[in-house]
Amino acid sequence: MKKRIFTVCAALSVAAAAFAQGGITDEMMSRIRQGYQDTPEERALRNAISANDINTLAVRQGVEAGYDFYFSDEVPSKGITDQQSSGRCWLFSGMNVLRAKMIEDYNLGPFQFSQSYIFFYDQLEKANLFLQGIIDTRNLPMDDRKVEWLFRHTINDGGQFTGVSDLITKYGIVPSNVMPETWAANHTSRMSMLLDLKLKEFGLELREMTGPKKELPAMLEARKVEMLAFVYRFLVLNLGEPPAEFTWTMYDAEGKPVSTKTYTPKSFYDEYVGVDLRNNYVMLMNDPTREFYKVYEIEYDRHQYDGKNWLYINLPIEEIEAIAIASIKDGTMMYFSCDVGKFLDRQNGVLDVDYYDYGSLMGTTFGMDKRERILTGASGSSHAMTLMAVDLDEYGQAKKWKVENSWGMTGHEGHLVMTDEWFEEYMFRLVAEKKYVPENILKLLDTKPTMLPPWDPMFADEL
Repeated sequence: MKKRIFTVCAALSVAAAAFAQGGITDEMMSRIRQGYQDTPEERALRNAISANDINTLAVRQGVEAGYDFYFSDEVPSKGITDQQSSGRCWLFSGMNVLRAKMIEDYNLGPFQFSQSYIFFYDQLEKANLFLQGIIDTRNLPMDDRKVEWLFRHTINDGGQFTGVSDLITKYGIVPSNVMPETWAANHTSRMSMLLDLKLKEFGLELREMTGPKKELPAMLEARKVEMLAFVYRFLVLNLGEPPAEFTWTMYDAEGKPVSTKTYTPKSFYDEYVGVDLRNNYVMLMNDPTREFYKVYEIEYDRHQYDGKNWLYINLPIEEIEAIAIASIKDGTMMYFSCDVGKFLDRQNGVLDVDYYDYGSLMGTTFGMDKRERILTGASGSSHAMTLMAVDLDEYGQAKKWKVENSWGMTGHEGHLVMTDEWFEEYMFRLVAEKKYVPENILKLLDTKPTMLPPWDPMFADEL
């Protein structure tokens, strides 16, 4: 017995010694401390950095003077939207594309569709997507990767363009004054937290339900409907109840009434939008970690159970830019997503890879390219906006771009301006009408897509 104890202790000592070899030793620490030399210059730099926002210190002096806000090609827009403290940028961006068309077609003044109306059904559909997913996987163990993913992603307020297309196609659309924003719609965190908690509880209940084999599927379905009835009431309390019918007066750009009619959300969509949202658009991605000219699909990444998975064509950035330019020159905005937090001057509304000189400030370089940043999780799409303008040089090449944002009047009068270099480094997704996409690229949609797992870190929802 003593010999066995000695053997175990010896093994543990060897393991501990091996583990210690990778730790920070006293001798190693003495060398590490040499990274900072307490010189007057270092102390001055330390005092400045520790007491200020790094971005304030890293701005290249005089860089702001080099910006102008002229664009050779721009789609007109009226009115800036504001998602406030919510993650609904995907919804605002998609609906801003549609409202620009309606304003142009009907000579309207500032106009918005109701974000709350679509968001209501987004949350209801996502709740059903989760609950049905739990029913579908209830025979798998709790530590199965897909089950774990479902419970970690019960519901949220983020999303992407397939949510816009599927939800509007199914439920129609209404003007903003028919179902206005509520405080809960503009500040979604508490509502989402409570709904997430309740859905997790419902999910466990569905996994644990028992009954006769032939009757159990109907029992699960009936209980799911009861759970969704709770979700519907919860959403009504927070967002209001979506209208089944409404009366709306159209006013022209001069504020004169044009017509007053009664609509359903579907009939309003048919009359004023009337676009086949599911089949008229294609999502394009620039992801240099994966093969270009291929179609990819993300499993389970959709807003409703009977909706479409997120599907895209991966293209070189030059191909995407050409499509974007063609769309803007023809007067059509696009859904656009990017890594908005990188090199952003939020106050002035500028995105420029040369705007901040972090390397000189910190005495180093930051040398990863786009592919390396994606692979290491250093960059990914975080925010959706509406691409609306490009400034072309004499050769037809883009110098800079402009997006309509949904942060109210922050930035340049509610817009952000990005250099073409920034666009190439931090742009990820663009949704374009198919008529602007070359035929050889559209034909790729006839090929079988490569299925990617829902937990792939590249495919978080835009907020």
